[in-house]
Amino acid sequence: MSKITMIYALTACFALSGAVWTSAATADEKFNDKPYSEKWAPSEWGKDDMAGSVNRTTAAMVLKAAKLVKQGKVHTMGKVYQQDAPAFGSRGWRMTIPGLPTGGPFGAHKMVYNDEYLSTEIGQIGTQFDGPGHIGIMTSKGDFFYNGRKLSDPDINSYGMGSLGVEHVAKKGFVCRGVLLDAVALRGGQLPIPKMPSPADPGVVTADDVKAMVKNQGIDPIGEGDCVFLYTGHGDIWHPSKWDTYDAAEKQKRVAMFNSGEPGFGISACDYLAERKIILWGGDTWATEAVGAGFMGETTEIFECHAQMMPRRGIWNLENLDLSQLVEDKAYEFLFVWSPLKIKGGTGSPGNPVALY
Repeated sequence: MSKITMIYALTACFALSGAVWTSAATADEKFNDKPYSEKWAPSEWGKDDMAGSVNRTTAAMVLKAAKLVKQGKVHTMGKVYQQDAPAFGSRGWRMTIPGLPTGGPFGAHKMVYNDEYLSTEIGQIGTQFDGPGHIGIMTSKGDFFYNGRKLSDPDINSYGMGSLGVEHVAKKGFVCRGVLLDAVALRGGQLPIPKMPSPADPGVVTADDVKAMVKNQGIDPIGEGDCVFLYTGHGDIWHPSKWDTYDAAEKQKRVAMFNSGEPGFGISACDYLAERKIILWGGDTWATEAVGAGFMGETTEIFECHAQMMPRRGIWNLENLDLSQLVEDKAYEFLFVWSPLKIKGGTGSPGNPVALY
């Protein structure tokens, strides 16, 4: 990512299909120095930390989470990576098989092989993990990222994010108690895209909603080391088992619907989850948080959860998850196992997380 403001970077990266949005910043709001006035750095794990909240994981947490496997069921939570899946702006998944076969034959047994050539935003496409180098804040001292690192740091350039690279989180990995929050059951149907920046909007999931879902689902309160995932039903527009049954016109219509905004967590919910010391948040949508007109959610601030959870607290985000089987089985607690790929200097990672219950 070039050294531009967070606002303009997000406007480019998260541009909604067919819509034109303007920056929330005005000429008098050139910088946001809250990372300094509110002392976002150093993090609680020290000035040299590069992994964030996954550091909370302990052996005791892993052993406790393993006890949630009671039926021997396995559900993979990643969606299929394919060219006609929903993506934003110029993002895309473009894979070709050069040759058919790509090489061979070899030896008396005439062995042949196939390879693929892939052109894609590998960290920010499909089921995607937002790592330390993805979201930052433009301050008067430069672009501020997790633990006070800046895009002007000497180890960061167009070939990699250096100390903000996703590989530093990947060395830790995630093995935790997974918690599914079923907002569709809470609301009585698929959540709508928010129409106004308000906690009263039915497309916004608040802290009180999170507490209500935990109570209604009969599970233990969200606690330290948990990984929390929100089901809004919006992700079913890009349904994992039905997508390839749609013709091109239907897929195009659904891509536009999927990209036009989304229900999700409001900032009160994100702050609550952070207070509970979770280590990962995610959902069935492309940003996990509520995104209405102008990218606003529970308040008029755009992508507020992204800013407050990641560069401020090091609590990373896992987007575009397939939660369908967990919802069907009402598997509200499970053992969650996954790690980002060790992509040196990457802003994020694709992947296929696993839920065991």
